[in-house]
Amino acid sequence: MSAESFIDTNVFVYHLDATDRRKQKIAEGIVRSALERGDACTSAQVVQECLNVMLRKAQIPLPPDAVGAYLDTVLLPLMQVLSTETLYRKALDVQVRWRFGFYDSLVVAGALSSGCRILLSEDLQHGQKIEHLTVVNPFRAEPSRAR
Repeated sequence: MSAESFIDTNVFVYHLDATDRRKQKIAEGIVRSALERGDACTSAQVVQECLNVMLRKAQIPLPPDAVGAYLDTVLLPLMQVLSTETLYRKALDVQVRWRFGFYDSLVVAGALSSGCRILLSEDLQHGQKIEHLTVVNPFRAEPSRAR
């Protein structure tokens, strides 16, 4: 079964961070579905970014054993895209064509190369189309309806 969605770093960070309960609940649903249904994946780059955030940049960095447990139970089972020459070349193409920063271009290239139709990220423009991929910010607040 191929994954429908590609998960960016911020989803995993919110999954672990209870500061914003609304975002944590959304992230929990995404991660749970990805693990249970296999409907989402991520890349080696995202795994590296998550580990760095968890160990050094989080408001309360996690101890290495907790990071290792998250790596084993969540990140590694979802990691389908590895760093390759082809991925780097695709990222360079994405960077030139859409003018993203290089690391965002790597995320987009990973999502494209995995065949996903949706990129779950709050770092890019919600609704933006990139080839067969659509950026979706799962944390975007729904606009209030005028009455």
